[in-house]
Amino acid sequence: MSGLRDEKEAVLRECYLFADLAPDSLAPLAHASSIRVIQPGTEIFAAGDRVDGLRVVISGQVRLWIADREGRELTLHFAEPGDSFGEIALLDKLPRSATATAFETSRCLLLPVAAVETALAADPAVARHLILSLCTILRRNIDTIGGFAFSGLDARLARRLYDLAQNHAEIDGQTARFTRHFSQTDLAQLLGVTREAINKKLRALEHDGLVLRDGGSLSLPDLHGLAARAEIGSTIGLG
Repeated sequence: MSGLRDEKEAVLRECYLFADLAPDSLAPLAHASSIRVIQPGTEIFAAGDRVDGLRVVISGQVRLWIADREGRELTLHFAEPGDSFGEIALLDKLPRSATATAFETSRCLLLPVAAVETALAADPAVARHLILSLCTILRRNIDTIGGFAFSGLDARLARRLYDLAQNHAEIDGQTARFTRHFSQTDLAQLLGVTREAINKKLRALEHDGLVLRDGGSLSLPDLHGLAARAEIGSTIGLG
């Protein structure tokens, strides 16, 4: 039991929301939390569900997404190890605003509502970090909205590939080789378009030397060129 408690405390310590908590504040949270292994494609919670708590990804990846009445899906974010998700409904007590699904086999820590509320009341650092986390979500959503409003699909796809490469590719100079498979359906759901539209734009990027496809693997041979296509205006430092 002590090993599991130590693991849960370590998970919380690695999560930005709880990184500054004193050990005496962290221990009750670890005690109240539980860990679950979730298989790929399993729904963790659905849009409209009542809030049950806050989750932290330990391993794997969780897809957060919404859908319209016609069933078209838009991926909002992929939560990675160390990321928390489910913050919004936790604070406003309204139904979940998005659905969370395991993108691959994942382990997640669940902190019940009451435990998080106790931490918020006891330690201002948790409240401050939670506010900053919500600001990150808001900025990310503003960026997504800006892409829909002001950029064509060509630039939006280039930007998404560039961003994904930062976390899911081996970067060597100007070249990035993805270490995780993203299907055309995954990319379509990230951008809220059809798979056919993504295939057409990938072919255009491939023709221009910005994308290489070899079976199911994907690489980006010219990151600066891709950044230019993505209309990223700032100077980019590449590893």
